Amino acid sequence: MLYPIKLQAPLKDYLWGGTRLREEYGKASEMEKVAESWELSCHKDGESIIAEGRDKGLTLAAYIEREGRQILGPRCQSQQEFPLLIKFIDAKDSLSVQVHPDNEYAARVEGEQGKTEMWYVMDAEPGARLIYGFAKEISREEFKERIENNTLLEVCRQVPVHKGDVFFIEAGTLHAIGAGILICEVQQSSNSTYRVYDYGRVGADGKPRELHIEKALDVTGRKPLELNTSPLAEIDLVKGCKLSLLAKCDYFTTYHLELKDWEAVEFKAPEESFRSLTVLSGSIRLEAGEEEMDLAKGETVFLPVGMGDYTLMGEAECLMAEH
Repeated sequence: MLYPIKLQAPLKDYLWGGTRLREEYGKASEMEKVAESWELSCHKDGESIIAEGRDKGLTLAAYIEREGRQILGPRCQSQQEFPLLIKFIDAKDSLSVQVHPDNEYAARVEGEQGKTEMWYVMDAEPGARLIYGFAKEISREEFKERIENNTLLEVCRQVPVHKGDVFFIEAGTLHAIGAGILICEVQQSSNSTYRVYDYGRVGADGKPRELHIEKALDVTGRKPLELNTSPLAEIDLVKGCKLSLLAKCDYFTTYHLELKDWEAVEFKAPEESFRSLTVLSGSIRLEAGEEEMDLAKGETVFLPVGMGDYTLMGEAECLMAEH
C-alpha cells in the first residue's frame, strides 16, 4: 500500500554556506557549514532516504524502483530519470557567478538532464542582492574578455532580494545567489554547473576553484531578461488555505501554500504526477487513509500517485511541487 514518505536529506558543506539549516531547520550534522540540504533527490550526487515507517533507511530511488514508475504519474513515464531536485540553500556568502546547460547540451556533454530552476526566497538580510543575467546585451567576445580580466560584475544585473520573492532561472541564464539569502530551490534533477567568476576564492586544497569558461560561453544567453518576482497567480480551488502558483514550466510546477488555525484542508490525490510538500515554517499534520504524519519546519514528504486523497492541517508555510 502506498503512503506519504517523509525524507531525510543529504547535506552539502560548500565553502559559502552557513549554519542556519542546522540551527533553525533541524539538519543534524557535524559539518562546520551546511550550505545545502537536498530535500527531494534521486540524483547520484546525493539521494534522499526514507526517514521513518516500514521502509526507513531505503533510498527514495530504490523505493521507486521497487514500487514501479507508475507511482510517479503519467507525466514522468517518458523520462528515464527522476525529474526533480528540491533544495534548501543557505548562502552566508555569495555563490559563484554561474550558468547551467539546457537539456540538449547537458545530455551531449554531461550525460544528464539540463538545469532549469526556480527560487523561493525564504529569508534575506537587509540589502541582500543576487545576479540575474546581464544589465545589457553583450557579445560572446566581450563576455569572454570580461571573465578573463575580472570585470564581469560590471555588466551583470544585480537585483535587490526580499523574503517572498520568486525567481525563475531558465537554463542558460547567468546567475548568482548573494550573501545573506536563504532559499528553497526547485530544479531539474541535474548537478551540471559552469562557474565563470568566484571572487578569487580557494577551495579546501588551497587552490582557486575550477572555472568552466568555454562551456559557459557555449550555453549562456547574453541578452537582458524580463524579471517578475511575484507569484504567477492566486488559486481559489482549495478552500481553507491560501495557495499561490509560483512557477510553471515543462519541468515543474510549484505552489506556495499557507495553512492557518489548524483548519483541516482536503486535497485531491495527485493523478498526473507525484507531489512533494516541504515545510518552510511552522508545522503541519498530514492524514491519508489510516496514515498520520507530523511534519516540522524543514521537513519534506513525497506523495506518490495512487496514494489516495489526503488532509492537511496546521499553522505553516509550505512549498508544494510536482512534475
